Amino acid sequence: MSVVVFGCRGQLGTELCEQLGTSAVGFGHSEVEITNPESVAECLDRVRPSVVINAAAYNKVDLAEDEPEVAYQGNAIGPRVLAMECAARNLPLVHVSSDYVFGGRSESNAWTEEDLPFPNSAYSTSKLAGEFFVRSLCPKHYVVRTCGLYGKAARAGAGKGNFVETMLRLGQERDELRVVVDQNCTPTSAADLASWIIALSETSDYGLYHGTNSGATTWADFATEIFSLTGLPTKVIPIPSSEYPTKAARPRQSVLNSHALSKAIGQELRPWQTALAEYLEVRKLELASA
Repeated sequence: MSVVVFGCRGQLGTELCEQLGTSAVGFGHSEVEITNPESVAECLDRVRPSVVINAAAYNKVDLAEDEPEVAYQGNAIGPRVLAMECAARNLPLVHVSSDYVFGGRSESNAWTEEDLPFPNSAYSTSKLAGEFFVRSLCPKHYVVRTCGLYGKAARAGAGKGNFVETMLRLGQERDELRVVVDQNCTPTSAADLASWIIALSETSDYGLYHGTNSGATTWADFATEIFSLTGLPTKVIPIPSSEYPTKAARPRQSVLNSHALSKAIGQELRPWQTALAEYLEVRKLELASA
C-alpha cells in the first residue's frame, strides 16, 4: 500500500509523511504541479497509490485579495485536477479545507458539516470552490475542514509559519502583545490532524468532515496559554478586530463541530490545550538536543 501526499513539506504534509512512514510517497510543488493534469496523471500512473492526500494549498490570506487568480489556481483548480484524475482511476482522495469557508457568518454555535458556508474573501472563496470540485467530481472523497493549524515544519520558516511559533518569537522580543479577542477558534495540532486523516482514509466513510482538536478559545486566550505553558512573562492585551485591520476579513466564528469525524474513526479528539502542551514540550526537548 502506498499513499501519495501532495504538499509533503508543509505542516500537515510533514506529519503525514512521518506517520505513514515507508507507505508515504510525498511530492512538493517543484516535483508535481497539481494544476497540470499531465503532471498529476504521470505521477499517479507511476506510483499507483491506494490513496491520495492533498495537503497542498495557497494560504496567503491577505495577498489573495491582490492575486485572487493565483489563490484560485492553487485552492480550486489544483483540487479539481486531482479530483478528476483520482476519479478516472477509482482512487480515494483526501482534500484538506478550512474554517474560512464560514468567514461571512458569525453565529455562536460551532459549525457542523450541514451548515451553509459563506466565504467573505478571495482566499475563502477559493477554498470553498476547491471543496465543490472535489465533492462533485470524485465519488471517493474525504473533504476535511480544519482550523488554527500548527506543526513543527513551521519552525524552518523563521517562526512565521504558524500562530504558536509567531507568538513565541514575538514573546521573546516584546513585553506585551496585542491580540484579537473577538474571533473564536480551535487551535489544531498538525500531528493530530494527520493521524485522524490516516485513520479516516482507512474507512469507506466518504464525505465532508470537520477535524479539529476539541474545545474553543479566542486568539488572545490562545496566546495567553502559549506564554503560560512556556513560562514567558509576555503580557497579552486583548483587542477587538477593529484595532487590528487586515486586508482580508477574518472569520469571527471558526469553531468546528468535529463529532462526525470522531465517530467515523472511533476516537475522541483530544482538547486543544492538551495537544498544545505536548507540542510545546516536544519542541523544548528537540531544541535542547539540537
